[in-house]
Amino acid sequence: MFWPMFAVAMGFLGLAVLGVFAVRVFLEARRLGQQVADSGRRITRAAEDLERAAVSAARAVDTL
Repeated sequence: MFWPMFAVAMGFLGLAVLGVFAVRVFLEARRLGQQVADSGRRITRAAEDLERAAVSAARAVDTL
């Protein structure tokens, strides 16, 4: 009777460990998604700044 109970206990322990890892993976994936979104916003902002600088440079060249 000991071995079947031990096997069931190990099965539950294994499921608990898998659950912990699943939660950790979910949280890290969420954090990575937030970082990707932040990077995308920064890239968009940098592209807008570059476009404004190019327009200013083109106007400066036209006035010469």
